[in-house]
Amino acid sequence: MSDRPSTDGKLLGGTPTEPVPFGKYALSGLIARGGMAEVYRAKAREGQPTESKYPASKILAIKVMRPQLAREARFVDMFHREGQLALLLRNRCIVETVEIGKIEGRHYIAMEYIGGRDLTQVLRRCQETNQRIPVPHAVFIAARIAEGLHFAHTLLDTDGRPLNIVNRDVSPSNVRLSYNGDVKLLDFGIAQALMKFTSEIGVLKGKFSYMSPEQIRGMPLDARTDVFSAGIILHEMLTTEKLFRGDTEFALMEKVRKADVPAPSQFNRRVTPELDAIVQKALARDVADRYQSAAALAAELDGLIAGYRFDPKELRQFMRQLFRKEYAKEIEDTAPIESKPVTEPSRPPGGPGSSSQAGSSQSLPALPVTRPHLEPLPRRSTPIPSMPIPSMPIPSVPTAPLSVAPTAPTIAGPQDDGDKPRGFWGSLFKRKK
Repeated sequence: MSDRPSTDGKLLGGTPTEPVPFGKYALSGLIARGGMAEVYRAKAREGQPTESKYPASKILAIKVMRPQLAREARFVDMFHREGQLALLLRNRCIVETVEIGKIEGRHYIAMEYIGGRDLTQVLRRCQETNQRIPVPHAVFIAARIAEGLHFAHTLLDTDGRPLNIVNRDVSPSNVRLSYNGDVKLLDFGIAQALMKFTSEIGVLKGKFSYMSPEQIRGMPLDARTDVFSAGIILHEMLTTEKLFRGDTEFALMEKVRKADVPAPSQFNRRVTPELDAIVQKALARDVADRYQSAAALAAELDGLIAGYRFDPKELRQFMRQLFRKEYAKEIEDTAPIESKPVTEPSRPPGGPGSSSQAGSSQSLPALPVTRPHLEPLPRRSTPIPSMPIPSMPIPSVPTAPLSVAPTAPTIAGPQDDGDKPRGFWGSLFKRKK
């Protein structure tokens, strides 16, 4: 039986009830679609040989390059470099890459599957339900982002030489929060490794709203540019407001260059002076005034977490309650996947055959989980003013809202009209409707 996952060149992604074959994998539904690739939920097919050390029952995410891009060698090279770099990033705060390969002429990267939502969706849902990410949760998330970045920044090659990786694209859409309370960095696709990637001074990549001043100016970058981007994410989690915005691209870039940052406590009275100071240092305009490493930022944030008496698994309860319907659907789609048969898709006669090849893989131990206790959400006495949505030229900028459910549960805790965050994230949701 020939495994053909496509009809007329279009990849069939399958469904949880009717998975379809993709080489040695079975696809059970589209997870996300980007400018360069599509991501599908999948697992290894029974009886199929695989070089992956993941068990056959383990759910994976398969990132498949768009066929129109695969016609150009430079895009294929970029895609494979992304995969080769990701294979080196083995850290609890970074999504693990299992293998890279090619099936029926389609280039793919197999990764661990993280059931949850990205931080952009979390912020949008908080706006929709008039909530905030609780301060301890935001501090914990930022600390784990910094931990993952430090691992990448200090990664060595097989000869013990530093790779000098700089992510350059640290943004909410590239931070995944799982329903189990894990925090994972998603995409190092435009990261720069000294030994494999060439410097492109003056060429802007990533998202303008999450760039550092030196990145906007086209200057050489080091790990401290990622520290600045992590600081932006922390600021936005604490305020539920976009930090840098502008009516035009030029206005936005000018605001990033100036890096005039208001204290988060101006928007959220639960933010302490100590946390204000950490945010301001991470967002210092001059790199010499910033934290000189992501590890230093993580250490200060972890020091604050101890004072909150925060159980990391509180994030698990927060995510499951904030996305209650989506979590229930996740359980429905993934729990029975192991017993569902893989069926051949209908296709016209004479279609292409199939072949597959894959790279090496390693496994990542699962984090232990315990039942958390959820702290009440913060409240504030004055509303946050609405502000215009910036114009973004890059497709990956979260100005096009992702799909969200029309309703969502509320979290136990005091609420009042004065504590309803408004503005950028809420505007995105309204535009979607």
